[in-house]
Amino acid sequence: MAWRWGERIQARLRREWNELTTIQASDRRWPMPFCAALAIGLPLLTGAAFGRLDLAVVASLGGLSFLYLPETPLAHRLRWLLAVALGMCTCFALGLFSQFLPGLQVPLLTGLAILVSMLCRYFRLPPPGSLFFIMAAAIAAYTPVAPADVPLQVGLLGAGCLQAGLIAFLYSLHALRSQAAQPVRPLPAVSFDFVIFDSVVIGACVGISLALAHLLQLDRPYWVPVSCLAVIQGASLRAVWTRQLHRIAGTGIGLLLAGGLLALPLDQWRVALLMMALAFIIETLIVRHYGLATIFITPLTILLADAPHLGLLPPDALLEARLFDTVLGCLVGLVGGLAMHSQRFRAFVGTPIRRLTPARFRH
Repeated sequence: MAWRWGERIQARLRREWNELTTIQASDRRWPMPFCAALAIGLPLLTGAAFGRLDLAVVASLGGLSFLYLPETPLAHRLRWLLAVALGMCTCFALGLFSQFLPGLQVPLLTGLAILVSMLCRYFRLPPPGSLFFIMAAAIAAYTPVAPADVPLQVGLLGAGCLQAGLIAFLYSLHALRSQAAQPVRPLPAVSFDFVIFDSVVIGACVGISLALAHLLQLDRPYWVPVSCLAVIQGASLRAVWTRQLHRIAGTGIGLLLAGGLLALPLDQWRVALLMMALAFIIETLIVRHYGLATIFITPLTILLADAPHLGLLPPDALLEARLFDTVLGCLVGLVGGLAMHSQRFRAFVGTPIRRLTPARFRH
């Protein structure tokens, strides 16, 4: 009897290992990762040329809007990216304003996570979904700026979105020559469970993770909800579990890579080129294996948040804090994923939420 249990455990472990190590096939060709790297890196190169990498990082954050480019006809692509740019600028501006009202960050990011998740799910926004909208708001909420500099910061993000749209336009002209555009599909009927209930749970987990980061007095609390959101967005409980393991393992290895990179003599030009190289590798790998991509996401996010301050902070403390932030966010995301995919939890919590929802959205 014992050997049968042993065989079952071994078979389960093999299935888990295969699930975690399987590399998915993808038809993504190099021009798309190359253009993504340009969208993120061109503001950094401009900032390095003028010696203002601190301002360039904000515009580079707007360049992430390129990653939402759909494979639809050209006109629809441009309208889509315009909507994404407006959403990112709005989230970023709200994050900045939350600095001036103490205690507002947690409820603001919770509400934003709920609302943005609802919109992304209603419009069937593909990955990365609501992640970069909330990341923009979270970084803005914890990056100190003077009130007079708020318009400048929002304008820089908008400029990054604008240049990302221009790169997307040129890339689309090339891509549509070799590959036919996908038709624009009509929006399906609103699903209460998928659009409303799941979004409320996701937003609540984002708020809980940020509140825990405040309670633990973490130096950079915004990475905790970002890690939580990256994990909990999985389409199924299996996807949530796999993403959590991928993110923790990938972050651990990525911190070793980041430690090696931070030990190099990095000036502003080298930082900009390094971030472009990392962005290219990430966009090549992420559709094939999330864990491998996370190895390179870790140093990219560290550089994105701390590029203007490199050399002023001890690398060991920075890397240790990043690992703790990721593990904490992933654990909250895993608990939220378990709850979100539990039928008992849905019945217990979903019923009162359904009563508060307009009748046409209850199905």
